[in-house]
Amino acid sequence: MSDFIPKWHRELEIFDKIKPVIILEGNILDRYQYPVEGSTPKGSIVKLVDYLHFYFKDNGYENIIFYDGIRGFYNSCEAGYVEKFADTIGAQVENGRIRAEFRGRNIAASAHVQTALSQNKVPTVVIMDFASRYISSPTNMEQSEIDSYTILMQASMEAKDVRVKGKGILKNLLIVLANKVNDIPAWFYLDNPNVKTIMLRTPSKEEREQLVKGENFPSFFASDIYVDEKDYFDEHPEELEKIRDKFVGITEGFSFTELNGLRKLSKNQRIHIKKMCDVIDLYKFGIKENPWNAISYEEMKNAHTDFQKRVKGQDIAITKTLDVIKRAMTGMSGLQSSSGTKPKGVLFFAGPTGTGKTELAKTLAEKLFGDERSCIRFDMSEYGQSHSDQKLLGAPPGYVGYEAGGQLTNAVKNNPFSILLFDEIEKAHPSILDKFLQILEDGRMTDGQGNTVYFSETIIIFTSNLGIYGMNNNGERVQKVNSSMSYEEVQKNVRQGIEDYFKLQLGRPEILNRIGENVVVFDFIREEAAEKILAAQIDKIVKNLQAEKNIKVIVTDKAMNVLRDKAMNNLDNGGRGIGNIVESLFINPLSRYLFDNEAFANKKVTINDINADVMPYSLECSLEDKDNSYED
Repeated sequence: MSDFIPKWHRELEIFDKIKPVIILEGNILDRYQYPVEGSTPKGSIVKLVDYLHFYFKDNGYENIIFYDGIRGFYNSCEAGYVEKFADTIGAQVENGRIRAEFRGRNIAASAHVQTALSQNKVPTVVIMDFASRYISSPTNMEQSEIDSYTILMQASMEAKDVRVKGKGILKNLLIVLANKVNDIPAWFYLDNPNVKTIMLRTPSKEEREQLVKGENFPSFFASDIYVDEKDYFDEHPEELEKIRDKFVGITEGFSFTELNGLRKLSKNQRIHIKKMCDVIDLYKFGIKENPWNAISYEEMKNAHTDFQKRVKGQDIAITKTLDVIKRAMTGMSGLQSSSGTKPKGVLFFAGPTGTGKTELAKTLAEKLFGDERSCIRFDMSEYGQSHSDQKLLGAPPGYVGYEAGGQLTNAVKNNPFSILLFDEIEKAHPSILDKFLQILEDGRMTDGQGNTVYFSETIIIFTSNLGIYGMNNNGERVQKVNSSMSYEEVQKNVRQGIEDYFKLQLGRPEILNRIGENVVVFDFIREEAAEKILAAQIDKIVKNLQAEKNIKVIVTDKAMNVLRDKAMNNLDNGGRGIGNIVESLFINPLSRYLFDNEAFANKKVTINDINADVMPYSLECSLEDKDNSYED
């Protein structure tokens, strides 16, 4: 591939010729891949200060010196530079360094910088490392701190140019490395024409490609593995290209230090070229085998039928949900995006209450990960305050609860392969929605403790009752959809309600855009589905009594018809409403009957009728003794 020069490097090449002070902020603690042949081999992965040393050496600088508040002036790359700098400023070298304080009584550090920049004999660059740690606060400074920065400002105004044979004119430079530019007093750099700020970000796609597709690629593998497999991939270059492209995609947001760690881990674990991307799961989650790869094709092939057994009357919702899972399993998730780090799938379950939204999420978790407890539920009504994002992601350092971490980030760290169910998303505070935007787009989030949490192996499901109710002209809350409407009408009204909420009421259409066409509208429980739900609930109760108490319960058609009639009149409340009917007309009076008749085990109960007109509801039953053997 063609050589790629990072954006910040190109900016440095421009501004080191016209600005005497350059602040590099952002990803300054990372290592960097040197992009050209020079004083260090092309492709070498080095610390930023070393990178800058080689860069300025290659550009003709003779004085290259580092400074920090602990070591003073030093150069850890090559010998001789400290002594040369000491000669330039008239200082003494002690144990390979020049001692100098930035604040306090002896603020010699800034004075030495001023001397170095104002001379015109030797081209000099001073690289001030860890500049975010020189002062306690940029807005509440001691006098010595103010004096030090004032001297640096004077130095920026007095900096000289030096003519060097064969290199032309070089400007004496001060390079300041800071985590954030606002760690430095604003009056030093704002409206200062001598200062330029350059942002260093995590490696771009092109930089990651250079690492993976360049000279460093063989170093990702044990030498014998690379030699054995090289011939195959030389004959199948398109296959190798796919592996590399996937690796580049799923390492978006990784630092060079992390990428270099992946390289070493891949080699140490003897990862094969074809399995190169598996090292990401090993690095993120400590596992070699991704549970997504272990999902049985045959299991998912029959999943629709299995889902229908638990979620009644929602065939369209089941189909749309399984489409997202099949897309993830076939590797087609995120093909429209350059990022390989997004969640495996995103779903927005909407529609009437009690129609199976939560049940479908739990069923999905059991099917994918073998346990419905892998469906982690968050009730978003608990996150309605402006500070609620701290509950989810963790409080920042110094705040109460910092050590505990965030509820969401802790859950994903403990179980990265899971379904994340966010119930009633419209009740969350808008600040929470901003965090979801980042998760949906980048697939990762930094918690309050500074740890990166990855969502790339999760399915994210939002549920909502938006569109079910609305306001009439009198400001009264009215139901906008009901069970007398067709599914098409329900779907249209619910989707419109969702759009109105995010676009008009909340003013955040971008959230809806991230969800896209993955809005799944659940239908009302229709009569056919209601009968199945009712029968399933009664059957479950009967079987449990048989298994646990050896009590055989027979429900006559007459009694069943009473339950059916009551259930059919309560369809607007969905499956939950049917459950309430079963509880009040069947479970409670049956429990009362068994207790009153001391029928605690080994009985046969026939329910002939249900008195459902007068409360408390009661049953008309006949009771017989039953032998102690369990019946099927």
